[in-house]
Amino acid sequence: MLSIGLLFSAGTSNGLAQNTPSIDQSVLQAFDYRLIGPYRGGRVTTVEGIAEKPSTFYMGTTGGGVWVSHNNGENWKNITDGFLNVGSVGAVSVAPSDPNVIFVGTGSACPRGNVSMGDGIYKSTDAGKTWQHSGLPDAGLIGDVIIDPLDPDRVYVAVLGNIFGPNPERGVYRSIDGGDNWEKILFADEKTGAVDIAINPDNPRILYAAMWRTERKPWTLIDGGDKGGIWKSTDGGDTWHKLGGGLPDGILGRIGVDVSAANPDRVWVLVETDEEKEGGLYRSDNGGETFSRINREHKLRARAWYYNHVHADPNDPETVYVSNAGFYKSTDGGKSFETISTPHGDNHALWINPDNSSIMINGNDGGANVSVDGARSWSTQLNQPTAEFYRVTVDNQFPYRVYGAQQDNTTISVPSLNPGGITPKQHWFEAGGGESGHIAVDPRNPDIIYAGNYIGIITRMDRGKGHTRNVVAYPQLHDGTAPRDIKYRYQWNAPIRISPHDPDVLYHTSQYVHRSSNGGQSWEVISPDLTTNNDAYHDIPGGPVQYDHTGVELYTTIFAFEESPHKAGEFWAGSDDGLVHISRDNGETWTDITPDGMPDEGTVNMIDLSVHQPGRAHIAVYKYRENDFRPYIFRTDNYGKNWELLTDGSNGIPDGHFTRVVREDPQNENILFAGTEKGMYISFDAGSNWMSFQQNLPVTPITDLQIHRNDLVVATQGRSFWIMDDLSVLEQVVAKGNSDAIILFEPPTALRTQLSGFSGDGAPENPPKGARIYYRLPVESDSVAIDILDKQGEKAYSVKKEGKAGIMKVEWDLTYPKPEVVDDAVMSLSYTGGPSAPTGMYTVRLTAGDVVLEENLEITKDPRWTEISDRDLQDQFDLSIAIRDELTNINDAIRTIRSARKQLKDGSKLAVAAGYDSILITRADTLAGKLTALEHQLIQTQNETGQDPINYPPKLDNQIAYLYTVVHGQGARPTEGSYERFEDLKAEAKIYYRQLNSLKKDIEAYNRLADETGVPKVILVPDKNQ
Repeated sequence: MLSIGLLFSAGTSNGLAQNTPSIDQSVLQAFDYRLIGPYRGGRVTTVEGIAEKPSTFYMGTTGGGVWVSHNNGENWKNITDGFLNVGSVGAVSVAPSDPNVIFVGTGSACPRGNVSMGDGIYKSTDAGKTWQHSGLPDAGLIGDVIIDPLDPDRVYVAVLGNIFGPNPERGVYRSIDGGDNWEKILFADEKTGAVDIAINPDNPRILYAAMWRTERKPWTLIDGGDKGGIWKSTDGGDTWHKLGGGLPDGILGRIGVDVSAANPDRVWVLVETDEEKEGGLYRSDNGGETFSRINREHKLRARAWYYNHVHADPNDPETVYVSNAGFYKSTDGGKSFETISTPHGDNHALWINPDNSSIMINGNDGGANVSVDGARSWSTQLNQPTAEFYRVTVDNQFPYRVYGAQQDNTTISVPSLNPGGITPKQHWFEAGGGESGHIAVDPRNPDIIYAGNYIGIITRMDRGKGHTRNVVAYPQLHDGTAPRDIKYRYQWNAPIRISPHDPDVLYHTSQYVHRSSNGGQSWEVISPDLTTNNDAYHDIPGGPVQYDHTGVELYTTIFAFEESPHKAGEFWAGSDDGLVHISRDNGETWTDITPDGMPDEGTVNMIDLSVHQPGRAHIAVYKYRENDFRPYIFRTDNYGKNWELLTDGSNGIPDGHFTRVVREDPQNENILFAGTEKGMYISFDAGSNWMSFQQNLPVTPITDLQIHRNDLVVATQGRSFWIMDDLSVLEQVVAKGNSDAIILFEPPTALRTQLSGFSGDGAPENPPKGARIYYRLPVESDSVAIDILDKQGEKAYSVKKEGKAGIMKVEWDLTYPKPEVVDDAVMSLSYTGGPSAPTGMYTVRLTAGDVVLEENLEITKDPRWTEISDRDLQDQFDLSIAIRDELTNINDAIRTIRSARKQLKDGSKLAVAAGYDSILITRADTLAGKLTALEHQLIQTQNETGQDPINYPPKLDNQIAYLYTVVHGQGARPTEGSYERFEDLKAEAKIYYRQLNSLKKDIEAYNRLADETGVPKVILVPDKNQ
């Protein structure tokens, strides 16, 4: 049964945020995110290099900005963070005459379903160190940027335009003053844009431009029109004429063009047409006057709207490459092509060094890879944290793992903390499913994973048993099929959910809600069609040239689904065509609760059900695919009877930052987090106002958020996964507001664990090990002291900080003061840091002037250490302290010996110079020799570098330090052997202490003689400067 509810757009009366204090943006400065990877490349549709710097390469990603490598792709560094306002890059071009000049066109013109708009041109004049916006802000997608090889101020730009609607900005643009001003020099119509440009390197006034009509709707991709084709200019773009001479005419699709630098009269054109017999690779050998079709193979032009790139070898006119799903090379003028292996398929970009054709960079949907041997081998893509994710899922193990489906790759799971090991990649695994789907992990057993893919595929993986099966509800291929002929319209990114009340119950959605109670073995439909079911949107996507049905454009589907955390059988569903429904009776009946303010055909991308209040929901809606880039976040507090729009474009989230996700803080109902196309936002007053929460996040689309164990987990479309650790202090900031008082916040619980980091490429950033102490100074102070006291009142840690105003953070690694070891000690296998603090309660004390504040800090142990007790860790600490102190005592003895010996030698020199009694000199030399002999028992003085201990036996200090290392590393009650060894070492130390005491008596006798002669006496104190 389907009923229609009454809907009102008036604001709800809920009491939220009534007592929420105002928060200033500056208080957020202490909070940041950390990148956890994966370092597995995302889509790259433009690459570039520098001929005279053959190891330097650039890649432009579709969500992560521009990156540079100076070592043939071994490492990559982002060079546009903090400068570009968008993450999507369509073109990167380095001026051949001045490699310091770089132009970047934003918005990738390979417009798959999750394409992001750009905001024009950026320019650098210092090789990418800094950037300035350089015009064309409404260009949308930019297919190419070409710089005159002789004049770095003369630039041409192929503007494909706003893919989501007709716009007059489409066409070819030219600047003759380095991007200060632009003029449109070629225009077809508002639906047809420029996608590729080629220039004659010998005569840069000769240009070729490819024009393509394309437009995206949620239900289709329009590919091709009668205004497309190839245009040529012979006067630097002042005038143009359309080329024919054997090229196809009529309705044309995407076209790629390039000019052979080895023979500029040779022009290559890769054409997509509506007539099968006319498509293919064309070649002109007379500068475009006439063309011949050289090759019609489908592999060169399949799915042409996404590829259709042709690349001429700059040194051999007979060699040409084509980028498609495969990467192809011809050495016979295009007549035949061989497949060249690349690290990833779906190829888009190629740059070949004009001085050496063996050096090249290829860009594809898995990143960028460099070859220095003519494409026989390539650099890795597993060093690029540019993955694109649709959603993020977490599990319940410790450390918890983060899951997502990576666009143009597989699903992947990465750890939230870096557990160390041989390489970070050993901790990644594929989670089943495919590039597009949701993932759900059994809360009882993280080895049981359900992962989606297009056409309704769900895999059930049991990692413990090494078994995976496809549990799709109804196996029907969708390729090339009209949606009206598909029984279940499973969208490319269809939700998968495990019931929060019964982990044996699984949900999946098409236009219906599907439920399984047996791991996907069987499914039942528990809803009617909850979409508009508008048949006008059920034709095969694509055309008029090529159709393309992968599930991306499958429309009128349920795109968001949740079951209430409060009540089993209460379901909320949102569709991609603008409807919201609720069932409160286990799916028996459904009520349309669509907000009045819902944009027509808006996509409900996310539903977030409150854990604080039954009946409260937030939904994130977007309509950018129909050229509406406004943010839409709605809230209801009464099961959808009334809704309130929380984003009007003027309360913090601006127009243009369309919303993909909203989450309510599970600890504070007034805190909301929103992920938009251009970054993160936060509200402290339940959505009445928003402020940027970007912090150190790069500008990239935020696609999903999860709050798990009070961490904020962030999925991006182009910069992999990020985490903000422990929101508890942020929640306290909200509670205390803009207080004028000095505040010491209650510290988050600290964890005793043995997680260690691997520091190579691909290593996730771990949070600071140990405790994080946050405090706030309303105004500057002279200084701030932070002391951490244990239950005995002993100082475990002390630090003084500058008294800067704002929220500041102090990090304590949970170690007490370290042993005092002489500076020149070179010891084998020895840790000389501080002992690890035992679990329990500590006191944090802040002192700022006359103000003294205290808060409790709790240290707990790794939850996996079930066989280790708090008493065990206390025993470890007690023994570590005893060993530490013994090691300090030994080193004090060494310092005392060295100090006394130096004084004896100095006194001997004075005695010789003054002609004093030789008895004093002899006694000084004898005593110095005895001290040296004792020193050699305490420390190996022959060690000068780390490899020397292999040659020379360890002395007492090293033996004690090694035992200290063993005990420190155990993380448990020390072994009996450790206690036994310590007793033996203490006994040995006592022998040497007695020897030192005996020598002190000899020194007292020396001092009496020295006193008689006027030579300075020896003072027996350790010299702490050693």
